[in-house]
Amino acid sequence: MTQYAIVTDLNRCVQCQNCSVSCKMANNVPLANYWTKVLRIGPMPTPGGSGQFPDVEFYSIPVGCQHCENPACVEVCPTEASHKLADGTVQVDKEKCIGCQFCAMACPYGVRYLNEEERVVEKCTLCEQKTAQGDLPECVRQCQGRARFFGDLDQGIESFRGPKWGSEDTEFLLIGETSKPWTEADVHELPNVGNNPAFRYILRGRTWYGDAKK
Repeated sequence: MTQYAIVTDLNRCVQCQNCSVSCKMANNVPLANYWTKVLRIGPMPTPGGSGQFPDVEFYSIPVGCQHCENPACVEVCPTEASHKLADGTVQVDKEKCIGCQFCAMACPYGVRYLNEEERVVEKCTLCEQKTAQGDLPECVRQCQGRARFFGDLDQGIESFRGPKWGSEDTEFLLIGETSKPWTEADVHELPNVGNNPAFRYILRGRTWYGDAKK
């Protein structure tokens, strides 16, 4: 089996928003819409701190379609426009989409939107036009902090790749070559409501926002 996904090392994220900007340019995303949004998380308590200022900090989480294992958007689509491919990604067939927005309402992450001009729902495709040719999604290739990595979740996070600066486009680095070691406890996902999101987030030495609510 295959489950393409993105792993983001939040300790390396420099909050530059380049993932959002490059995505819009590569996929011609309309004005005021985003396939990737960067959310600012905090204030969160620093490790061992009081949880009160100045013992607090912020960090960012890039959020887009999570290309879930059991996507709710696919289940509610009346025309089968939303569907999963063999590579694990969730795609939208614009020829079948009737713009009912059931999928947008069913998505637990709010990452789908209606293209008002075309009257179809759109979202992150994981740059299928690029990954099908062996390239990386544009948000991964253009990440200035080298925090985003692309790969097959079924092959393990260690197999995920990122771009190698100053090299040919076909050269990549494994996540372990650019990111500091992490443990299983450092790997997180967005809230799982039975959909099993595929994207993963590495966060070391900080409080994951989901844990802060417990």
